[in-house]
Amino acid sequence: MAVKRLDRINEEAKKQLSEIIREMKDPRISDMTTIVSVSITNDYKIAKVRVSVYDKDDKVRSSTVEALNHAAGFIARELGNRMQIRRLPQITFSLDSSIEYSVHIGEILNRLNIQKDDETKQEE
Repeated sequence: MAVKRLDRINEEAKKQLSEIIREMKDPRISDMTTIVSVSITNDYKIAKVRVSVYDKDDKVRSSTVEALNHAAGFIARELGNRMQIRRLPQITFSLDSSIEYSVHIGEILNRLNIQKDDETKQEE
């Protein structure tokens, strides 16, 4: 029963965090920032947030995560106000590269399909 509640809280926190980040006016935070997952501990003291930044430049990705970690206190307070929770978790943001990896794999598969189509056209 407690696992279901924690899953609901994680999903609600993910939704609220994405809205908070979208509303922030920090120029260091990229517009292409996505919250991939939120994992709050059972005692609600720590929240680990995995963030994906879709940008080719590594400097932009790292500066976005750095800016989010710098604003973690503000973000936690906003999260507490929006979710109306008693205990504010200590939020840590980390970079997740799964979206970039899946885009990269998709590009490779598209290139393979194009090469296969070219080979079948040449055989005809």
